[in-house]
Amino acid sequence: MSTPTIAAGTALSAELYDVIARRRDVRAEFTGEPVDDDVLLRVLGAAHRAPSVGMSQPWDFVVVRDAGLRRTFRDHVANERDTFAASLPPERRTTFDKIKVEGICESTMGVVVTHDQSRGGQHVLGRHAIADAGLYSTVLAIQNLWLAATAEGLGVGWVSFYREPFLGELLGIPEHVRPIAWLCLGTVSHLETVPDLERHGWRNRRPLADAIHDNVWSDRA
Repeated sequence: MSTPTIAAGTALSAELYDVIARRRDVRAEFTGEPVDDDVLLRVLGAAHRAPSVGMSQPWDFVVVRDAGLRRTFRDHVANERDTFAASLPPERRTTFDKIKVEGICESTMGVVVTHDQSRGGQHVLGRHAIADAGLYSTVLAIQNLWLAATAEGLGVGWVSFYREPFLGELLGIPEHVRPIAWLCLGTVSHLETVPDLERHGWRNRRPLADAIHDNVWSDRA
């Protein structure tokens, strides 16, 4: 199966595919310059327009600008990075040592995206058979945010080296609400053309053909 091309049509279609292709998980390229409030609201508005199971809208956004909170979180992430590094075999450790995993203090702000499984009440339409459908909805909000930020010329970096209870306590998040993403958000000098993990030799992108199955699952060599 050949890679499809963008059909001749509107310029908007081409712009959308361009934004998807340019989106990067940003670490070292943040400049820390201010982001206008109207731009931030557009980005958060795009996230808030994400589809959600049963219209439950289980997300919230905690915008973290406070330098002290960000330093505390950065130190926690550094400890978790060390824990992961210690688990690696020597050759993978050497590769990992070159990879920056966060831009918490370099970015303009952090946006913590939370998930509230109780949102929408006991009978959420469409979630009775797939309990994680609500969580998937929140992840769709993150993707909308990421693409909107890219379209605005901003960068986003998803930090995942943390323990949810630590972040929840740090930001006063209720116990039943999960902080599922700390997103570094802000102005950038540029976006890399090749994702960091590919550039540093951690992993390569799978060919699209390897991910497509016709009618039933087929094993890949």
